[in-house]
Amino acid sequence: MSEETNNLLKISLESTLEALLFIAPGPVTPDQLAEVVEIPVNQVVAILTSMVERYETERGLRLQFHGGRVQLTSAPEIAPLAEKFLGLDVTARLSRAALEALSIVAYRQPVTRPEIDSVRGVNSDGVLRSLLNKGLVQEVGRAEAPGRPILFGTTTEFLQHFGIDSLQKLPPLEPAEPVETGDGSGLLKD
Repeated sequence: MSEETNNLLKISLESTLEALLFIAPGPVTPDQLAEVVEIPVNQVVAILTSMVERYETERGLRLQFHGGRVQLTSAPEIAPLAEKFLGLDVTARLSRAALEALSIVAYRQPVTRPEIDSVRGVNSDGVLRSLLNKGLVQEVGRAEAPGRPILFGTTTEFLQHFGIDSLQKLPPLEPAEPVETGDGSGLLKD
């Protein structure tokens, strides 16, 4: 056992992981944490899981999971106070078009621009460019289709903007209700 590991025995592994997440410049993988503290990855995951449960009820911090990585963030409930304390403007509002495109990306990721256009029924170039500039979506690869279109996915900034700690916390997607049009076609309601 290394000297660092012996020193860790003086404080809990949970406290050690908390400190590492605090100083991390961005999201890290459980593998990275396990390598540093020299314990198995499954033990790191178990500790992180217990931290999530306690943070949600007792602390002003949250663990945010995205893309197999974890990050320590402030609780979304304190966002207005944090903005006031830091002298920031109120969080930027997103247009309806941006929210439409962003929700398509969130629920269908990875998704191409033509797929987004198909769902929205309009061109989404400008909206996607805006979402990329805001850091809410990112390019995650290329589709194996003619022209190899870009695939888009959400970012950790997306999670922070909406105050959720993982994509699993998105509200369930409800199917659209059919609307009778009088001609018996049963169109879907917007």
